[in-house]
Amino acid sequence: MLSDSATGAVYAVAAFGFWGLTPIFYKWLSDVPPLEVLCHRVVWSVVFGAAYLWLRKDWSRVAETCRRPRLLGVLAITAALVSVNWLVYIYAVVTDRVMATSLGYYINPLVNVLLGMLFLGERLRRGRVLAVVLAVIGTASLALHLGGLPWISLTLAFSFGFYGLIRKRLALPGMPALFVETALMAPLAVAVLVWFAGNGQSAFTDDPRQAALLVLAGPVTLLPLLWFAEAARRLPLNSVGFVQYLAPTLTFLLAVVVYDEPLTTAWLVTFLFIWAALAVFTADSVRAHRRLRRQLAAGEATT
Repeated sequence: MLSDSATGAVYAVAAFGFWGLTPIFYKWLSDVPPLEVLCHRVVWSVVFGAAYLWLRKDWSRVAETCRRPRLLGVLAITAALVSVNWLVYIYAVVTDRVMATSLGYYINPLVNVLLGMLFLGERLRRGRVLAVVLAVIGTASLALHLGGLPWISLTLAFSFGFYGLIRKRLALPGMPALFVETALMAPLAVAVLVWFAGNGQSAFTDDPRQAALLVLAGPVTLLPLLWFAEAARRLPLNSVGFVQYLAPTLTFLLAVVVYDEPLTTAWLVTFLFIWAALAVFTADSVRAHRRLRRQLAAGEATT
């Protein structure tokens, strides 16, 4: 039998490993318009989410959320943010910009630090300031080379960053909240799918293989989220934070090794700055965690 922490580590590796390899799945759907893929992802997430909640007998939390109109309004905002994130991600993968998605999710933890400072009043230690500065320099160098901002990477990082910020302040359980978010998106998603079908452009009705893959978009969305929830319940936050780099690393390797996306000098310089930023960020987090443990131990010793 695995210990609780070992089980949590297995769940964490499974979740972030799955996320890192997700481009493979969406590459199989390259012939389907990204908007149609997004709509199926929403619809089938609702279907499989409902099945999961029914099996867990967890509908009470959904009902409680639905009885609070103001909360539903906030979840409509988070639903819009996650929809943008999913759509841009799918678009990037099917247009051979997997490397840009990797950069976006490498940047995301540093964006979270910045948003925490701006909106939650969190104090930035010197190590974290240095990490954010390095990330800004890396992103700016790529922008200068491209002649514009790397919009895919920044959209992914900031949309998920704001999504996480709002969800953190709501402190809602993961699966019921995600179900409500996707349910709020579902009517529009269904309307778009009806439009595709009415115009004879529906991949779902034209190709059984694509139809099966589109249905699988539901579990592909939900499974890593459930694994992540189990990992977060069993592991310290800093351990989960360390494992999260597995996802963009696997995606980066997919982009370069499997999909032959060019790793130009400009992209390499940017990634070197981002990797240096994450190394500084991780070292600072480890030091802060150790300092906190020492303070707690000293406090217990004096009581």
